[in-house]
Amino acid sequence: MHAHPDDESMTTGGTIAMLVDRGAAVTVVTCTRGELGEVIPTEITHLEGSGEPLVELRMAELTSALAILGVTDHRYLGSEGARWTGRPVRRYSDSGMRWGASGAEALETMNEDSLCAAPFGEVAADVATVIGAIQPDVVVSYNAGGGYGHPDHVRAHEASLRAAQVMGVPFFTIEPDAAEGQVAIDVSAVLDRKKDAMRAHRSQITVEGDRFSLSSGPSQPIAAIERFSRMRPPEPETVAWKDQGLGIHLLTWILALVVGATVGGVATVNHQYSVTVFGVDLPIGIIATLLIVAALLVGLRIVFAGRLVAILAAIGVLVVVAVLSLTGGGGSVLVPANPAGYLLTYGTAAIALVALAWPAAGTFTRDKIGSRPESKGTPSP
Repeated sequence: MHAHPDDESMTTGGTIAMLVDRGAAVTVVTCTRGELGEVIPTEITHLEGSGEPLVELRMAELTSALAILGVTDHRYLGSEGARWTGRPVRRYSDSGMRWGASGAEALETMNEDSLCAAPFGEVAADVATVIGAIQPDVVVSYNAGGGYGHPDHVRAHEASLRAAQVMGVPFFTIEPDAAEGQVAIDVSAVLDRKKDAMRAHRSQITVEGDRFSLSSGPSQPIAAIERFSRMRPPEPETVAWKDQGLGIHLLTWILALVVGATVGGVATVNHQYSVTVFGVDLPIGIIATLLIVAALLVGLRIVFAGRLVAILAAIGVLVVVAVLSLTGGGGSVLVPANPAGYLLTYGTAAIALVALAWPAAGTFTRDKIGSRPESKGTPSP
């Protein structure tokens, strides 16, 4: 995905040629025809700003460059095969740029049909149409800064990234500088073809040996290493418990009471259960009861980073245990006066007390205790 004719050869020409040589299907999408680009050769400088004559030249240069690289599937964004289904074809024109104090920036005014003036959703939908048609393994375009800041490059990045995310296709950015974690492709084997493709764009690029120059800057080396970074989908945003709405808090508090009461009821009914092993009665019921109560209250303390939810669950447990410990109308009891019964009555209360009173994690740390508070104000002389 490129903004103007010549971008594909300068920044990805070697990678394109290598992929084609290895049998990969490569589709190049060009957003505009470079209508507002500058013209370098003196004999054709009259074409600069000429409109259609310059467009015809740029399109012819791009056709030649892509043939050198081996690309057989090329599409102009908005044209047939790269246009939102059901919409009439359209032409995105060069938005232009100017050099400001901080680098490339948009023009004060731009044509209504320019790439940057078009609705973002329309541009992204056109890109998504191409993705849906060819089912690519990856989408490649500029990084968030557009390489050097050209508004059309930035828009190409934004639109192709959005389309790739919606269509579920991995997205790679073209990186001008080396950094850790990049995919670095050595294109030395096809460097001559990359140079020839760049030469094909003679109105915009001057190639001399292993270096090239544009109208906007000094000579620079033709990259034998092309670098890319994969953009990962953003992590879903999570809202902290304390920032949740009142409705969520109320529902959670109610559920804590219900869960606590349920655990208390099940614990009371099963706390006397035991298993005989080699003639020894193992109090499985009360052991499981105490472990479950401890896990519930400690888990709630950790998950909600506070005490209120755990307190409500503890109330549910203790109230149900207390109610079911009362003697029934017929003199029946669920909690007899035996060790398991005492552990249920007092053990659950002790566990609740410890779990709720225990300081929050990180309250007492060596760093916090040992460090001096930052001085406020200016010390007196």
